Amino acid sequence: MGRTRMAVAATAAALVAATSVVAAVPATAATTTTKATACPTGWGSQAETRSAATMKSVTNVRTGRHACFDRMVVDVPGAGTGRLGYTVQYVGRVYQDGSGRPVTVGGGAVLEVRVGAPAYDADSGRPTYPARAGQQLPGVNLTGYRTFRDARFVGSFEGDTQIGLGVRARLPFRVWVADGRIVVDVAHNWTGAR
Repeated sequence: MGRTRMAVAATAAALVAATSVVAAVPATAATTTTKATACPTGWGSQAETRSAATMKSVTNVRTGRHACFDRMVVDVPGAGTGRLGYTVQYVGRVYQDGSGRPVTVGGGAVLEVRVGAPAYDADSGRPTYPARAGQQLPGVNLTGYRTFRDARFVGSFEGDTQIGLGVRARLPFRVWVADGRIVVDVAHNWTGAR
């Protein structure tokens, strides 16, 4: 019986010690959960600009859905990377260069994508991209996209091409250049969670 009482006393002492250690941990630490960031973070929503221009022509605009962002690609074949310039920024409304005519773009926020390349052949003046001002981009269907809501051709004037990209809300984005194309990625949210 002596050994049983000693074992019970030792067990009770161990439980008291364990309880006091748990009680010493702040309540907020016990309830906080960490969610791993699954998507890139660090993008912003301020204007991004790259000063360059080319007379190579825009031939296509396409979009794609990804796990963390929606993507728009503006194809300018033959322009390489060094001569591709752009300005991408959130605007209250998109206005067509030359005429100043406003172009309505749907969504909670609007990104103006301005590419330093014409959407026409510089020698003949003929369009190289079959789009009409104020109309949706040809071949672009945004059904099922998490971020993109609308994509409109604004115009091409004096070597610059304008596109209005309607997004769900003012969300972080990045712009980068690859061989013959400008890529605009708009994140699904600010937190980086999927």
